[in-house]
Amino acid sequence: MGRIVVLSLCCVYLAVFAGCYEKNIDTTTNIDTAINIDTAMNIHTTINTIVQAEYTANQVRIDGRLDDAVWQRAAVYRMNLSADKEKAGSRPEEGGQVQFAWDKEYFYLAATFEDSDIVAKGDKDQLHHYQLGDVCELFLKPGDKIWYWELYVTPGSKKTTFWFPSGPGSLEDYKSGLAVAAENSGTLNDRTDKDTRWTAEMAMPVKDLCARGEAFGPGSDWRVFVGRYNYSNYLQSGEIELSMTPQLSATNYHLINEYGRIDFVGGSE
Repeated sequence: MGRIVVLSLCCVYLAVFAGCYEKNIDTTTNIDTAINIDTAMNIHTTINTIVQAEYTANQVRIDGRLDDAVWQRAAVYRMNLSADKEKAGSRPEEGGQVQFAWDKEYFYLAATFEDSDIVAKGDKDQLHHYQLGDVCELFLKPGDKIWYWELYVTPGSKKTTFWFPSGPGSLEDYKSGLAVAAENSGTLNDRTDKDTRWTAEMAMPVKDLCARGEAFGPGSDWRVFVGRYNYSNYLQSGEIELSMTPQLSATNYHLINEYGRIDFVGGSE
């Protein structure tokens, strides 16, 4: 009887946990579509353990347009499928890229995603938007702590902030000063036409990240990861496409030990 109870609890945990990061993805798809996004000269084409965040003396305007000066010089990181899928021959059907920046008040993300069918059915903040359409997920974690944040921006400029105080599986209700915005080159939630791309920006307040005494900026130890859900109706695989940077060994966005280490470029010690 004891074995049955333990097995049942394990199955429940795995089912809930798995639902946060993957939905029936076909790992046999072998598509190598070129990325048509205009990119800066400093693209990182390899998988990076160190992820650079560029200092900005001017606060970024969170409008989803990516026209602030810092995005002209920040390192650019391409989105990949997980290593196991890449090894099997799969590549993202619709490409993307992200950039990172920081100042003393915020940690910033800029994202550009190719998307032939932009979908965002969630009409409120603080929803599980990965169940409702396209979403960009930013994960931030102090390197020497077990807790971490999962932050969302959707093409509809909706946001969610999740906090895991005791590592994966410990999700708690949480509110922060996260600011987000997105812009769409196409028509939101219209499957009868073809879209081009969507862009987004996020700003997470340092005061929220450091509320428990964490250091932030040059010399501090922070980890970062970005995951994408792409619900395009035109994907040849017929499945939701999950891409990421840095590349993880498997499609599990909560492999916290594989997140990139942030190199805070510029600013002062």
